[in-house]
Amino acid sequence: MLKRTLALTAGLALSFCTLLSQAADTLKVSAIPDEAPTELLRKFKPLGAYLEQQLGMKVEFVPVSDYPAVVEALATDRIDLAWLGGFTFVQARLKTGNAIPLVQREQDAQFTSKFITADPAVKSLADLKGKTFAFGSVSSTSGSLMPRYFMLKDGIKPETYFSRVGYSGAHDATVAWVQAGKVDAGVLNASVWEKLVAAGKVDTNKVKVFATTPAYFDYNWTVRGTLDPALAAKIKAAFLALDPAKPKDKEILDLQAASRFIETSPENYKGIEEAARAAELLK
Repeated sequence: MLKRTLALTAGLALSFCTLLSQAADTLKVSAIPDEAPTELLRKFKPLGAYLEQQLGMKVEFVPVSDYPAVVEALATDRIDLAWLGGFTFVQARLKTGNAIPLVQREQDAQFTSKFITADPAVKSLADLKGKTFAFGSVSSTSGSLMPRYFMLKDGIKPETYFSRVGYSGAHDATVAWVQAGKVDAGVLNASVWEKLVAAGKVDTNKVKVFATTPAYFDYNWTVRGTLDPALAAKIKAAFLALDPAKPKDKEILDLQAASRFIETSPENYKGIEEAARAAELLK
C-alpha cells in the first residue's frame, strides 16, 4: 500500500512538473486592445513567429477585452509580455511594483496625438466649445490621457467645455465616429492615424487633422517582473536585433509601425504618471 502511495505521489509530482515545464515553454503575449482584435492578431503573427525562432519556445497571443485586463493579467502572471501604452504601463508598474519595460519604438520617445474633425468650420479647439467630442479608451495614453492633460493645461476641462464627451474604445473607432458625424471631433494616436490614411481607410477629403499635441513617451513592450531575467534579456535582444535592412525583419517592423526598437526604462514614464495624477486618473 505504501509503495502504491509513493508511486502515486511521485506520479502526481511528475505530472505537476510536466505541466510547469509546458507552461514555461510557452511565452504568453498580449496587447492593449487599442485597435480591432483582428488587426491586433494580424500585426502580431509575424512577430510571434520571429520570437518563437529567436527564443526556441512556443509563443501564444492572448487577446483581452479591455485595457485593465492586460494590467490584471500581468499582475497575476497569466501573461509574460505585453504591448502597453504609456499610461497602461504606469498602471501595471504601480499595481505590480516590478513590471519591466524592455523596448519601445523609436517614435515612442517623441509620440503625439492628432485632433481630427469632419467639420470644415473647426480650425482649433476654440471652435469646438459646446460641441461633441470623442476620446478612445479611458485608459489610452494617446487617445485620452495625454490629450486631456494638454487640454487641461490650456484651461479646457472636457466635461464642461464640450456638450458631450464619448469614449469610442479604440483609435480606429474614433476615426469612424468622426467620419460618420457621430461626434464633431475626436483625438487618436498619430501612428494609427497615419496607418489608416496610408491604407485608404479614412476619407481625407472629409476628415482632417486640425491640431497636434506636444510630444511625450508612449508605447512599450513590458514583461512581468517575475519572469526569468535570462528570458527577459533574450526577448529584449530579439527586439533590438530586428533590422529594417532585412526584408523579413522589415515586414515585422512595418506591421508594428516601427523603424526599429530601442531600449527603454521606467524613468521615461514619470511624465505620464504626473499627467495621470494631474488628470485625477490615478488615486
